Amino acid sequence: MNQKSPSTAGRTRALWALVITSVASFMAALDNLVVTTALPSIRADLGGALEDLEWTVNAYTLTFAVLLMLGAALGDRFGRRRLFLLGLTVFTAASAAAALSPGIGALIGARAAQGVGAAIMMPLTLTLLTAAVPEARRGMALGIFSGVTGLAVASGPLIGGSLTEHVSWQWIFWLNVPVGLALLPLARFRLAESSAPDARLDLLGTLLVSTGLFGIVYALVSGNADGWTSAPVLAGLLLGGALTAGFVRHGIRGRNPMLPMRLFRDRGFLGINLGSLLMYVGMFGSIFLLSQFLQNVAGYSPTEAGLRMLPWTAMPMVVAPIAGLLTDRIGARPVVATGLGLQAVGLALFALVLEPEVTYTAQLPALVLSGVGMALYFAPAYDVVMSSVRPEERGIASGANNALREVGGALGVAVLAAVFSARGGYGSGQDFTDGTVPALWIGAGAVALAAGLALLIPSRKARRPVAAGDGAPGVGETEKEAVPA
Repeated sequence: MNQKSPSTAGRTRALWALVITSVASFMAALDNLVVTTALPSIRADLGGALEDLEWTVNAYTLTFAVLLMLGAALGDRFGRRRLFLLGLTVFTAASAAAALSPGIGALIGARAAQGVGAAIMMPLTLTLLTAAVPEARRGMALGIFSGVTGLAVASGPLIGGSLTEHVSWQWIFWLNVPVGLALLPLARFRLAESSAPDARLDLLGTLLVSTGLFGIVYALVSGNADGWTSAPVLAGLLLGGALTAGFVRHGIRGRNPMLPMRLFRDRGFLGINLGSLLMYVGMFGSIFLLSQFLQNVAGYSPTEAGLRMLPWTAMPMVVAPIAGLLTDRIGARPVVATGLGLQAVGLALFALVLEPEVTYTAQLPALVLSGVGMALYFAPAYDVVMSSVRPEERGIASGANNALREVGGALGVAVLAAVFSARGGYGSGQDFTDGTVPALWIGAGAVALAAGLALLIPSRKARRPVAAGDGAPGVGETEKEAVPA
């Protein structure tokens, strides 16, 4: 008598999946930018040079990027719910370790462990959600999921600044712990298990890309401090470049590589992914420096700095629906190219107006243009990626796009901070400005190049139709219901 009907049980299951995966995604996305407005306080408390602050950001983004596709493959092979629980556990424990860090080295190590947990957890959220939600309601569910993730990106600097100012910087990490502990039993009993038992793991590809990118980023971060001709820096650049080239060759000739290079033969896939990488180079690197400029030079508190970043970071919440309508009407190519062009102009405006005594009013047009541009890019980007590949390749394509974005973020912080360190420093407001302005020009150039690459995206008429109903477990996959709580 008290048993729920199949339709009611299905709706309940879908609702729980939406809540669990959205909250998990919020935590992982939040930790990309939540630390930026806390960097001056972390530096004052734990010490460390510019390169230590870079690694505080990059330790997370780099491990997240290079292990993301392996995390998805492990979930396919050994059970998506099981690996989601493992990733959530690692992420929660690493967050506690970050909060308890006695020094900058321990914090960097904890941030790297956070990235490992996020890399396992994050790619499985969409898979678990699409498997739980009926096709008729999937669009709405994915829209809510994307909105929550976007809110995390938008609110990251503000949440980080507010917690740092009113409690302590440690609470940007403590925040994850009770949420993670609450999600673990919910995920165990409310999510269905699914797997693709025949999925193969590309351990060679993971090793090549992980060590290669680490070598390159290490060299970029250490170049100014150790000297660009020093043995460690040259070894990082040469070996990192060689290993990354080996990853590309493996993607061309290897059996079942994690990222088949044949996907890049499609102009749309090539354009949107290279554009994404360069956009994140400019965006992440610029936010890394500008969030510190607002505190170290302009004199704002962490909360005030986070609030003043909102015209940039929160703009996707306002503009994304409009961008979606425009994409439906005129296609993705002009929307993406225009968005990237506006963001490049926004960064160039920052470089033109920035000086120690600059007013917030003078910065506002650059913030708004950058935010509108970012929103116009975000809205159609995922659709371009999905429509550029066959239905059975969408998991790989999505993972590749997310990984390249994170790689772009790590490279952006490393490259723009290297320019900053070569031309300026923390000595005075003028020193900080002298380093930030040329770095912003580099960021603007990277995003402008991304806008040019977006023109490779085929017009709407040339794009392949997207088959409906993808995302649920396919042929060769198994699924079993969760045990009711």
